Amino acid sequence: MNKKMICAALAVVISYGLMCGQEKADSLPEVVVTGTGTERLLRNAPVQTEIISGKMLESYGGKNLEDILGGLTASFAFSEGDMGSQMQLGGLGNSYILILIDGKRIHGDVGGENDLGLIDPNNIERIEIVKGAQSALYGSDAMAGVINIITKKHSGSGLYLENTTRYGSHNDLRQHDGVGLSWGKWTSYTNFQLQHTDGWKNTSREFAEAQVFEDSKTMTLNKYTNWQIAERLNFQPVKKLELYAEGMYYNKNINRPQNGTHPSCDVYTYDLMYRNASAGVGSKWTINDTDFLTLDVDWNKHAYYYKYTATTLSDGYDPMGNFTNYFPYFRGQKNLQSDQQRVMANLKGVFALPYSQTISAGLMYRYDYLKSPMRTVRGTVDDQSQAIYVQDEFNHVPWLNLTVGMRLNHNENYGYRFTPKISTMFALGDFRLRLGWSQGFKTPTTKELYYRYLHVMGATQFFNMGNTDLKAQTSNYYSAGLEYRGRKLTVSATLYRNVLDHMIALVNVPVSEIPKDVTSSYSGDGSGEVVARKYMNMEDARTMGVDVNLSYKMSKELTLGGNYSWLDTKAHQYDMKKHRLQNVTIDGAARSKWNAFVNWTHRFVPKYQLGVNLSTRGSSRRYYQNNGNGAPFQLWRLNTTHDIGLSGRPLAFRLNAGIDNIFNYVDRTMRPYHLGTNSSGITVYVGFNVKFNQGKKIKMREMKRSSDDEAVDD
Repeated sequence: MNKKMICAALAVVISYGLMCGQEKADSLPEVVVTGTGTERLLRNAPVQTEIISGKMLESYGGKNLEDILGGLTASFAFSEGDMGSQMQLGGLGNSYILILIDGKRIHGDVGGENDLGLIDPNNIERIEIVKGAQSALYGSDAMAGVINIITKKHSGSGLYLENTTRYGSHNDLRQHDGVGLSWGKWTSYTNFQLQHTDGWKNTSREFAEAQVFEDSKTMTLNKYTNWQIAERLNFQPVKKLELYAEGMYYNKNINRPQNGTHPSCDVYTYDLMYRNASAGVGSKWTINDTDFLTLDVDWNKHAYYYKYTATTLSDGYDPMGNFTNYFPYFRGQKNLQSDQQRVMANLKGVFALPYSQTISAGLMYRYDYLKSPMRTVRGTVDDQSQAIYVQDEFNHVPWLNLTVGMRLNHNENYGYRFTPKISTMFALGDFRLRLGWSQGFKTPTTKELYYRYLHVMGATQFFNMGNTDLKAQTSNYYSAGLEYRGRKLTVSATLYRNVLDHMIALVNVPVSEIPKDVTSSYSGDGSGEVVARKYMNMEDARTMGVDVNLSYKMSKELTLGGNYSWLDTKAHQYDMKKHRLQNVTIDGAARSKWNAFVNWTHRFVPKYQLGVNLSTRGSSRRYYQNNGNGAPFQLWRLNTTHDIGLSGRPLAFRLNAGIDNIFNYVDRTMRPYHLGTNSSGITVYVGFNVKFNQGKKIKMREMKRSSDDEAVDD
């Protein structure tokens, strides 16, 4: 089915839905928090919020966050690689997208690719997506939008146990285990996840040394194994006060081929290692039914190493402490590339005021530290920032909401910056009109300022350089959206325009700009030269587009839906060779992306329910300045769920089985040129989930004498 057929099908659904949209709904109203930082019914949220619900997650059966976002929304584009996920939202890349877990920033590669393996897909309750500049509420990085991963809250009484095991093509294993325990005023939840794949190779053709090799061993996706263990402990000393402590450790190893024969493209002498850790404490004081205070303090660490598989001469320090480009590393040794650490503290209060107003206010402190002996001149760099923000939500009349917010940021290198926002929503029956304007602000990351390193992409080698003369980036985001949310049909259309000043991007520059103290040799593509790139401010850039979302519940058992995103990007970049400004498309941008699904469930007998989900996703051509464009594609997927057992019982079973890329489309573009999708073709998978939740809250002996009024209900 091509794109025109999909659009025609969606048009039929919309037309039929508008005639039948007043039938009674079967689901409870959804509550969101990301757009304003306060709880709002989704239909009444003043900021347009896209939600991926728990039911959608279960019916789709995605194996990771990239799979979920790419398949259930049309705004995202991904290119998964060894360093993490190259993600785009509305034409802007990773460093402009803020990812939160329960409202807290994820910590990964500063200004680069995010390792979304840190997020366990089996522990997600729902996902909230707010597009556009959100700096007034969330600070730096939130210029393209915010993704808030809301995790499952296992706060039930007694003992909770869960196990999910999924296995698929390419020896793909996904394991999730959870243990929840509640006793007295304490609750605990321990989560473990493991992900493994042997990887795959879509093509053996690779261009290097000015010729095409037909037997390259370079993988499309390398073999990797990662695992994570996390713990959260909650204590409620009195009814209105909650305290928590949490911690996490994450380990990832990426294995690269050892049997290559072409030194310029498929011979690797080291694997990649990642070690992450975090710890945090916090509290919530509920003052009354509407007012509360929260305090959160957390520390995060992300370390990245080379682990050598053969003797290698590379950058290092000799026993006398002198730097050399020819330091010997032997098999089994590891070499630190970067150690990024962050400390954050947030104090927030929400208060209801007279005349239907809600005030949110807070203070933020952030400290970033980067240790990178081989990739920075000084070896270590750091950065500090602080902020104060306030937001007022006005609801004087039922049909109008006006939300005004502002944030004052301070960075030790870039001084003070004020970022405002304003959004309004008009309600008329089942229709909602939302208008918004907000400013974004983003200081250069430590990587953009100080990094200098060799980045190998197939046979092409890039030397990327930081730039201490960078200016801070700013943006103005405008949006207008119309939504109809009936009892059966929900359809929305949002127009947006994001204008960025001083946008930072890696720009090709003359090789002569590579520092003279860098003496590593390069083979590149056979020309004897490396491609030099430097982080620079473009004169300006803008993105504009339209997002259309549709969901229609034809009956209690059958739901249809789809999303379409149209995007246009333009940036003014100074051409070093021609000495003039030129218009360029932002790297990785696609003009059109779309997806659609049909979901059907039926309970045949009291102890068995079947769910069937057929979905498709696709993209037009993706544009790049180097190494060609990514080809358009469309993929189809079938997922089935089999629920076994009576609903509401302590023990529940679910079998999950499916086929991805049903029509076996494979992009076999020769390396190192860009792929439209790195899918390996048709893949199959099967998963099994078992949950047990039973028992009253366990009480400690000394608590048995306590009155029922002193016990804290979950």
